[in-house]
Amino acid sequence: MSDIQVLTFVCNWCSYLGADKAGGKRLDIPPGVRLVRVMCSGRIDSQIILRSFHLGADGVLVLGCHPGECHYKRGNFAAQKQTAFLRALLPALHIDPERLRLDWVSANDGERFARVVNEMFGKVAALGKLRARPASPGEAHP
Repeated sequence: MSDIQVLTFVCNWCSYLGADKAGGKRLDIPPGVRLVRVMCSGRIDSQIILRSFHLGADGVLVLGCHPGECHYKRGNFAAQKQTAFLRALLPALHIDPERLRLDWVSANDGERFARVVNEMFGKVAALGKLRARPASPGEAHP
């Protein structure tokens, strides 16, 4: 069994319900996927994502409402901007940007949730464990 860990942030209003639908349909989700429920994908601070890698996540997946459907109006656009910034930063921290992904899952789409999570897990598993852990936010990087 793989020991790959993919931390998955799910928004309260759409992605979390998509996860619940996937569970209700008993769709396969890898055991190394860990869900963290947040109110909005746009409210996940970039330091939390970096800290996730530092603490052992091999990949981070952020799932939010589809653009135009955010309950907070522009949260998913903020998540999109932040993810693009972090993906550009990750190589400087010796982390493949493919280890971070942003995607959209609606409340009624358990199949999409399962597909996106399995795709991300497969990609991270192919990359292998993240060996070099980045410095914790606020620490000097070697």
